[in-house]
Amino acid sequence: MKSRPGWNFDNSYAKLPPIFYTKQKPEPVASPKLVMFNESLAEELNLHPGALQSEKGAAIFAGNDVPEGAEPIAQAYAGHQFGHFTMLGDGRAILLGEHVAPGNRRVDIQLKGAGRTPYSRGGDGRAALGPMLREYIISEAMHALGIPTTRSLAVAATGERVIRERVLPGAVLTRVASSHIRVGTFEFARQFGSKEDLRALCDYTIGRHFPHLLNAKNPPLALLEEVIRKQASLIAKWQLAGFVHGVMNTDNMAISGETIDYGPCAFMDRYNPETVFSSIDVYGRYAYGNQPKIGGWNLARFAEALLPIIDENKEKAVRLAQEALAEYPEIYVSFYLGGMRKKLGLFDEKEEDGALIQELLQLMQEHKQDYTNTFRALTLQKFEEPFFQTAEFREWHLRYLARIKYQHPAETEELMKRHNPAVIPRNHRVEEALEAAVERGDLSLMKKLLAVLSDPYAYSAEQEEYCTLPEHPDEPYITYCGT
Repeated sequence: MKSRPGWNFDNSYAKLPPIFYTKQKPEPVASPKLVMFNESLAEELNLHPGALQSEKGAAIFAGNDVPEGAEPIAQAYAGHQFGHFTMLGDGRAILLGEHVAPGNRRVDIQLKGAGRTPYSRGGDGRAALGPMLREYIISEAMHALGIPTTRSLAVAATGERVIRERVLPGAVLTRVASSHIRVGTFEFARQFGSKEDLRALCDYTIGRHFPHLLNAKNPPLALLEEVIRKQASLIAKWQLAGFVHGVMNTDNMAISGETIDYGPCAFMDRYNPETVFSSIDVYGRYAYGNQPKIGGWNLARFAEALLPIIDENKEKAVRLAQEALAEYPEIYVSFYLGGMRKKLGLFDEKEEDGALIQELLQLMQEHKQDYTNTFRALTLQKFEEPFFQTAEFREWHLRYLARIKYQHPAETEELMKRHNPAVIPRNHRVEEALEAAVERGDLSLMKKLLAVLSDPYAYSAEQEEYCTLPEHPDEPYITYCGT
């Protein structure tokens, strides 16, 4: 066991103009205790698990101790929340700094639930254990699914209580991200900063995330085009996995192209584009089927923020931004159709593929079929449910068989297994694990769930029981943001 934790901080964000952050230490808590620790992620970051799974490690992860080299700050940003612009910022999060891992990989180390900041807007700055464990489960599941995401390094209990709908045990999540630069960070710079501040943020973001754009003819425009592509790819991956983010505000849209802020998120069971889980999304703005469109809307807000530095001439800047944004729908469809072809085991492209895919989805919706399990059944060619005996499905299946007629069956199955997960974080399984952990202090269900989700494409015997639907699938499932 190595006695030193292995932190290697180099805090470049803190060198931006002071408008972008406030120096802020975490608020100490009563009784830090490590609840969950991601040993594999720690090793990947060249941190030393033995040293971090200690009282001193718990003190760091709860905010009682600041690791050597860290420069704690709360980041400022704004955002459109459900379409309305507002000033925001890290109201309950502290960025300890940037840890530089092997290969010069730079990641943010952030404590979520670390106490009040100047951006708390009357909030208590704290987080409850359940939502922090939920983010740990879902973010690690997303990583295993191959979807770009922030990661969870640790969850520490605080020994204190937080008041939400009821009194709950408090906790702090340690989040690892490529960065926490958001669309809302650029909106903040445009609204409240100078043109020089906006340019400094743009230059920093390019240098940190997209250094290949440094010599572009128009770097801000090149950044917009790159982020459009990143977000189109990310949202396509959400759709392909049946993931519903739940709160696609612009402050929850990371420039890096990672999924961030797992509040009221969940995975869809029965296929329905109108699926909404969030208790606050009463009009379905962020429903599953709306996510691609909302991605485009958010990108338009990003483009607006960049206009002053895209070109001195406002009309030209608008024209260039609109031309870039006009590419988004086609880029998204390309990523989505490419992913769907792989889910169906198609090795080439044909014009009729879009209709074949849409017809299957329509049948799934009409017959209230489970999204993940339908593709799992197609992958294994095991048609045991009544849906697969219907005339409509049989007719579709004949067309599908004709489409793959000249492909090698084993290669088709292998491709489908790589792109159709056998398991996802089923909502009832997540709730079961959280209830055991929060109400009874029993982490065994959560650890077993995490183990099963760590290799979702394994198609192992151990995953079978995690493929089943809830006992009452018609009961609505509601999620909460946890703030």
